[in-house]
Amino acid sequence: MRNTSLLKKVLCLLTFLVLATQAAAAGTAVAAKPLGKRIVLENGMVLLLSEKHDIPMVTVSMAIKAGNTAAPAEKPGIASLTASLLTQGTARRTAGQISSEIDFIGGSLSVSGGDDFASAGLRVLKKDLTIGFDLLADVLMNPVFDQKEIDRKVKEILASIQQQKDEPGVVAGEAFTKEVFGRNSYGQTNEDVAAYLPKLTRQEIVDFYHARYGPNNAVVAIVGDVTEAEIVPLLNRYFKGWKQSERTLPASIDPPGIEKNIVRKINKDITQANIAMGHLGISRSNPDYYAVMIMNYILGGGGFSSRLMDSIRDNKGLAYDVHSSVVALKEPGSFEITIQTKNESANEVIAESLKEVGRIRSELVAEKELADAKAYLTGSFPLRMDTSAKIAGILVSIEIYNLGLDFPQKYAGIINSVTREDIFRVAKKYLHPDRMVIVVVANQEKAKLKY
Repeated sequence: MRNTSLLKKVLCLLTFLVLATQAAAAGTAVAAKPLGKRIVLENGMVLLLSEKHDIPMVTVSMAIKAGNTAAPAEKPGIASLTASLLTQGTARRTAGQISSEIDFIGGSLSVSGGDDFASAGLRVLKKDLTIGFDLLADVLMNPVFDQKEIDRKVKEILASIQQQKDEPGVVAGEAFTKEVFGRNSYGQTNEDVAAYLPKLTRQEIVDFYHARYGPNNAVVAIVGDVTEAEIVPLLNRYFKGWKQSERTLPASIDPPGIEKNIVRKINKDITQANIAMGHLGISRSNPDYYAVMIMNYILGGGGFSSRLMDSIRDNKGLAYDVHSSVVALKEPGSFEITIQTKNESANEVIAESLKEVGRIRSELVAEKELADAKAYLTGSFPLRMDTSAKIAGILVSIEIYNLGLDFPQKYAGIINSVTREDIFRVAKKYLHPDRMVIVVVANQEKAKLKY
């Protein structure tokens, strides 16, 4: 067992070294020129354009301020439902016609919901760009929200929620989310959505659409075989009639304060305990974001090289997988540790996780730990820009979080400027082992939790 574990570590290290070397070489080329340019269109929509003329393809990624945070707290799920309905019929096309037209040209078209934003995506050959824009503009500007499609989508969502009720990981995640965020928009759970959707009306969807969908609430990133002279007139032409939305976002509800450890025990007749533990995190705009990201990599986000994996999986053999994550959104997201272990090991795994959180708060990380984290984060960064879709996604993030179009050039310097003292400071400030939500989905009789 030990030899197998060592072999896996060696193979992971070798793979990392190869990828990091390749990525570093690619990064030199990427950083040598600006990622794109920013243009504000006539209707107020922000365009981020990156010209890539190697293949005759165009990728479009849009973010619209119409996510869950843009919806009233008493209407969970309306934002995602509205987004999913945009491709299900317009004043000019049925859902079937939309699907057939994009399939006929071998392209892709999608709209989906999210926490902070709704997302729209388009990918077509350059020769089919006018068809693609005609379809994209149609679904964004002219949805009809047919009652039959609403009923079908609601039924589909409710069925999916029902199927997930027996998945221990989902149950743990839902309980964790509700305890950490409460009535905040990030705290919407399947249970909340399932309770509301059967009661919503078509008019509520129409009202939400008109309140949130407009060019002044949209960012569009375009990557591919086009020039500014070609693309700007097309966007002005197809989105000319899109009316601006003047509605302000609803007031955000603060997450509940956690003053001590909160333990949720959920009984299920399963062999593996599913544990989710953590608390409120930080926003993406927090100036400590990069130090927190590196700290999390060392603690539990770095796979086989992380402390949690080394302690709980490799040294004690208590879990096959354990990791920590930092979700940083427009508002503070979450810090979370997730683990699967035998029911009988739940107490020990929780104790060991809390110990590692306490350790990173009480002593400086090793020089090698920090160096390895920096090497991975800087070396792998160019791999986040190796496709047009990834570049478009980064461009949208650059606009949303005000990172600047020189972000790719600055990234390595930002990461490399983080010190051991910075890691210690942010761990002390943002990790709270005595104020955590601890959710344990397990056979409680076997787990015998002492918490």
